[in-house]
Amino acid sequence: MVVEIDKQSGFCFGVQNAVEIAEKALLKGEKVFSLGPIVHNDKEVDRLSTLGLASIDHEMFRNLKDCKVLIRAHGEPPETYLIAEKNNLTIIEATCPIVKRLQSKIRETWIRTKEGDGQVVIFGKPGHAEVVGLLGQINNEGILVSGPDDFRKINISKPIYLFAQTTMSVKEYSNLTDILRTKMKENGISDPGKNLIIHKTICGQVSNREPHLKTFAKKHDTIIFVSGRESSNGKMLYSVCRNVNPDTHFVSSQEELDKSWFIGKNSVGICGATSTPKWLIENIRDIISNI
Repeated sequence: MVVEIDKQSGFCFGVQNAVEIAEKALLKGEKVFSLGPIVHNDKEVDRLSTLGLASIDHEMFRNLKDCKVLIRAHGEPPETYLIAEKNNLTIIEATCPIVKRLQSKIRETWIRTKEGDGQVVIFGKPGHAEVVGLLGQINNEGILVSGPDDFRKINISKPIYLFAQTTMSVKEYSNLTDILRTKMKENGISDPGKNLIIHKTICGQVSNREPHLKTFAKKHDTIIFVSGRESSNGKMLYSVCRNVNPDTHFVSSQEELDKSWFIGKNSVGICGATSTPKWLIENIRDIISNI
């Protein structure tokens, strides 16, 4: 049985950067707190906790004083930095550079269009850490949509400045913009392009994995998709694989592997989310190879 790891799977640049920043800080032997799990993968969080990284929530963060806190790749709203300054906390900045640029772009757009009655609309997952950070840049005055049902929140007759959370599906974002254009035309706006300004803010490392994984999933009899259960990106990429190869199985650890999945199979492909560590994918490869 051939067992192949997808070469593009594993940490994206933003997550890899955050993990390396955390490891560098921990090597100094100091206690470091991560505001939220550094990555949506329990196995990687466990590995880093053995090095001294402790995950905390925002309530715990507000009560911390005189210590070091890492801001993970998802980013944070301005309020977090104000609390840190007030409590004499040293911030270890690990926000993904792509997210950081998006935060600045949304804030600049909001300031520039505020007097012109424009609407900043963000396509994203409600409650997702990145979205919380993005909305925080504009005093939570943006409009969050996760699908067409949320369009009721938007005033079609006013200018719309559309952004997307960096890990959303390119296809869903495109469908969303098409529906918005149609609604605008139905409301008498002959040239929607003037009132609908679309910003392409989905990360290329995420969007490029979709077509690649479709090809990879078709190559093999069985696909093992490795991801943390809480990973938004993992859920999306797993669906991409399963849509082209129904014999796709989602696992978050090697303990979840079932030997019956490999009976009579000639090839197995192993892939994962942008939040899945390469070492975990390789461990699962080794176990499957020995079945």
